[in-house]
Amino acid sequence: MALKTKIISYTLHFKQPAGTSRGVYSEHPVWYVVLYDSIRTKHWGIGECAPLADLSCDDLPDYEQKLRQFCVQLEAGLLDRESLHPYPSMLFGIETALRHYQRESFTLWETPFSKGEAGIPINGLVWMGTPVQMLKQAEDKIRRGFRCIKLKIGALCFEEEFQLLRQIRDRYPSDKITLRVDANGGFTTEDALEKLNRLAELDIHSIEQPIPAGHWEEMARLCRETPLPIALDEELIGIHDPLKKAELLDVIRPQYLILKPTLHGGISGSNEWIRLANERLTGWWITSALESNIGLNAIAQWCATLDPLMPQGLGTGGLYTDNPEMPLEVEGDNLWFRPEKPVFSLESLK
Repeated sequence: MALKTKIISYTLHFKQPAGTSRGVYSEHPVWYVVLYDSIRTKHWGIGECAPLADLSCDDLPDYEQKLRQFCVQLEAGLLDRESLHPYPSMLFGIETALRHYQRESFTLWETPFSKGEAGIPINGLVWMGTPVQMLKQAEDKIRRGFRCIKLKIGALCFEEEFQLLRQIRDRYPSDKITLRVDANGGFTTEDALEKLNRLAELDIHSIEQPIPAGHWEEMARLCRETPLPIALDEELIGIHDPLKKAELLDVIRPQYLILKPTLHGGISGSNEWIRLANERLTGWWITSALESNIGLNAIAQWCATLDPLMPQGLGTGGLYTDNPEMPLEVEGDNLWFRPEKPVFSLESLK
């Protein structure tokens, strides 16, 4: 076997601008790593490398050049996985391409999910917009069967966001609808606790990253004093050493981790976070990070091996006008893999 690689650059276009507290996304450049056998040309594997602008630790101006260097090493059989740790989106793309190549199937692991026998519970995601737009999104998700709604907050006036959440909670009590919020670091260290106390009035399940990453002592204080659970997300970006990961968890003592393989060390790095979290009785769930259906499928296939019970953040498959076709389907508040349905062709990615 002579393993060869090819890199396909591709730009995904959002159906509607996706707003976060860090800005608005209208398109998303990604790179697909394709592995193939130079003799058995129909034997191939694909993985998605999808760094997020101004967020990923490997969002680099020479991204494709660096990715190509790793692909050359892979062809030579000399890939040093340790050297990939600072480049989590590349690691995720390469390790999932290898998994697909070895399995010769998009059912990357054998699970009830990969056989189409069980779905994965997911939350419905509400993007930032005006309060009227966000309320409409939330009610649309609930009508479609979602029982867990996640809203991105932190960009509007807090009082507007609070009243929006109150409207939702007044209409849908907590025994009917679970509410999660994601501040994307939008609160200050001075006002965060006051805002958490206000949000707790609405029986919020959890809040992701209330303050910016890097303020460990302040985050630790919040996690000690908070009236509602705090989940770390951006805080985990760029931390690759197991000892440093353990130190972060021991200092901050969060209630939850939000794990995104593209941002947090690929599948292998995310598994390491899970092991450390489990040792400390810290909760966690898995979320995609605006990957196309190719990356989303890989995350979902892996997530299914973990037997998730609470809703995961895997409902981003319908964001793009030019998403590669994959047999993923949201039915009610579950993501399903339909192995009998068609998948994209490599030619469609050009």
